[in-house]
Amino acid sequence: MKKIEAIIKPFKLEEVKSGLAELGIEGMTVTEVKGFPTVGFDQPCRPGLGTPRFLPKLKIELIVRNDLLGSAIAAIKECARTDRKDDGRIFVQDLLEVIRIRTEERGERAI
Repeated sequence: MKKIEAIIKPFKLEEVKSGLAELGIEGMTVTEVKGFPTVGFDQPCRPGLGTPRFLPKLKIELIVRNDLLGSAIAAIKECARTDRKDDGRIFVQDLLEVIRIRTEERGERAI
């Protein structure tokens, strides 16, 4: 199992939800966050340009089976893309365990 965290523009949420629903992925957590575009690791912030302005974003978190990982990432990329610099990021992590509190189901059955 994998955990996907995607930072997207707020107006792209419904499109991303629809793209994931086509794969049978409907459970997710959405959090309002703020961020600002990065300058780049090799380019330090330049004095005189002012303080970076935070922009509203959404963080989507979802858990997927390994066999759905590539399709889920492709759906998020396709649905969230605006071709602008601040389109967002996708992070993928290995997940050791999932436990449904109510039923105590574990693993993929708890997703």
